[in-house]
Parts: sequence; structure tokens; C-alpha cells
Amino acid sequence: MTLQQLIYAISTADEKSINKTAQKFFVSQPAISDAIKDLEDEVGFAIFERSNRGVTTTAEGADFIVYARQVIAQYDLLKERYIDKEQKIKFGVSTQHYTFAVKSYIQLISDYGTDKYEFSVYEGKTSEVIKDVRTFRSEIGVIHLDEYNNTYLQKYLKYNNLECHKLFDCKVYAYLYSKHPLANRAKVTEKDLEPYPCLTFYQGEDAPIYLAEEPVSMFEKKDSIKVSDRGTMLNMMVGLNGYTLCSGIICEELNGSRYRAVPYESREKTSVVYVTREGSTLSELGEKYIELMKSFAL
Repeated sequence: MTLQQLIYAISTADEKSINKTAQKFFVSQPAISDAIKDLEDEVGFAIFERSNRGVTTTAEGADFIVYARQVIAQYDLLKERYIDKEQKIKFGVSTQHYTFAVKSYIQLISDYGTDKYEFSVYEGKTSEVIKDVRTFRSEIGVIHLDEYNNTYLQKYLKYNNLECHKLFDCKVYAYLYSKHPLANRAKVTEKDLEPYPCLTFYQGEDAPIYLAEEPVSMFEKKDSIKVSDRGTMLNMMVGLNGYTLCSGIICEELNGSRYRAVPYESREKTSVVYVTREGSTLSELGEKYIELMKSFAL
């Protein structure tokens, strides 16, 4: 098994075509086919299924490609650090829809600059955050953990060879438009919020409820509207007097002063955690980023 074989296999999985891989690396199609066949013979199973429409990964092949990506990612890190010293060091982060995580990233970029570093930040669904860390797209993932999803998420992370670390505990707040009828209350209850639609982030059609970004109790509510991005949620708060439940950390520098976080009367306990690959060591940038996020602890 060679690095070149792994690179060919990853490219073929991405392109779904041996011919396109051959064109990409300026080698003949038979050479790519032979390299992949030798690799399959060595591992003892078919990585790809071949047809007139191209190639697709088998179930075992898909799992193999995940590990192959990890090997190549580690190789790239070594190459960048010790061989291609003039190349920029990459640092990626994936997060649920947390403004404080974005603000911390902005501060990190300001502190280190972009001359030596290549920064990437991805905001999306919980499953995407976890996948990004597992596949080396990101070094760190930021998600929420509570007493309802803790058992499931811990098992899910372990299955993906990931582990989580607490950033901070936080209370539950109702996030509202500043002109919402409840915006100036000292606190709100579940009954207070009943007349208004609750807003939750869409996690996918088949996503388990435990991958939600909000406390699971929100999903018992009848008037629930799913949205796919933070901008749409903020618009829904303005247009419909909708609300969501959150950590209460507001960054006015990014979202402005048009929204309020009002304490929500609840026994629910929630934490914000960061996810890393099992047994990995944080880079200098990773450690600094964690430090910046912890500064938001309430």
C-alpha cells in the first residue's frame, strides 16, 4: 500500500470515475485501474463497484476511503510542517450556529494574520460538524450537549473516533427580536412563549432528534418552524415574533443590538463542548481558539 495508491483511490471516490482521475494526474487510465486493483488485492476486498456509468464505493470501500483521507491529511500536515515550509499552515473549524464561535475565529485571524496561515470556518448541521472533524476537514468542532442528548452523542462521537471536551456550562435563554412583546421581561416561561412559533435549525430529514442544536424539549412544541441558516432564523424572529432557545451569549458586534436573550425558566442544563479526533493534540492555533471561546463563559 502506497500513498500514491491512496491518493488515486480518494480521487476516484470523489470523481466517481477512473478516467477523470487519470486526466487529473496526467497518467493513463490502465495505470490508475492497475493501481487500484493492486490496492484491492492487498486489502482483500473491492473498494469500488464498476459499471458502464462509472464507479461507486462499496460499503467496505467507503469506510476505507475515510481512513485513507486521514492518512493523506496527516501526510499533508507533515509535509507542510517539515518540507513545504513556505506553504501556509491550514486551520479549520466547524461549528453549530454560534456567533461567539465565529467572533472567536475572527479574533484568532486578527491575532495571527493570514501571511502564514490558511483559515477555514464552516457553520452547519451537527452531523456536518462531526463529519468535518472526523475527515480532517476541521481540527475542532463546536456543538452543544445537554442531559437529553448526552448519552446518544457520546456514543455517536466514540463510533466516529472522536471525543468531546467541555468549554463551559450555560443556562437556557429565549432568543427574541428586541421588539418582541416578551423582549423586556426579566425572565420568560414555557407558558409565556406558547403563543409564538419556536424556531429550530434543520438537521436533515432522517437526523435523530439528539442531533438538534436546541434543547430537545423544544421539539415537543406544536408551532415549530425549521430553518437552515442563521440569517433566516433572525428574519423569522422579526417577521413572526418567533423565538429559539440558546446559550444566551450574544455578540452585538456581529448581530447588532436588534435581539435579546431573556432567561428561560427551566431545569434543563446545557453545555457547549468542542470535538476533536480521539487521541489528537491541539495545534497552537487550536489551543488559542479554545482559549478565546472560553472567554465567553457566563
